[in-house]
Amino acid sequence: MADLTPAEQHLTFRQYLDAVGLHGMAGAEAVGLSASEWYAFSQITLEGTLTSGELAARTGLTTGATTRLIDRLERSGFVRRAADPDDRRKVVVKPVADALDRIENVVGPARRQIAEVLSRYTPDQRAVLFDYFTHAAPAYRAATEEIRDAAARRRHHEGGATARPK
Repeated sequence: MADLTPAEQHLTFRQYLDAVGLHGMAGAEAVGLSASEWYAFSQITLEGTLTSGELAARTGLTTGATTRLIDRLERSGFVRRAADPDDRRKVVVKPVADALDRIENVVGPARRQIAEVLSRYTPDQRAVLFDYFTHAAPAYRAATEEIRDAAARRRHHEGGATARPK
């Protein structure tokens, strides 16, 4: 592949990010979830359990909105609430056993296609790609927080709305 100009690199990267985002939205729609619910469910399955406060922090939602999101996920059969085994006063949110299978069935085609793409690369090249993924994910999360904080400050400044809780 010929060397890309910086403008072409930017365009290629935007197209990649848009394709990933579109895939996530399509996956969410296919199983009857909103994008926020899809992301929240992913976070819960990655951790195994999360408290509603932890989930609120990860999604950027208020605690009330997070409670309603958990209610919707629970009604849809994706999660259940359970007592925290370490602190019975707390409630944790856990994925329902077969719910992840529902998601896997939807994202299976993408996993197969991406596995084919990755198979084109040498082990050393894949190591670079996964190094990028490892470092890019927290960078995107940090950038997301910056965007949310700036938007909250703007809303607060413009209309007197309350800033997003931490």
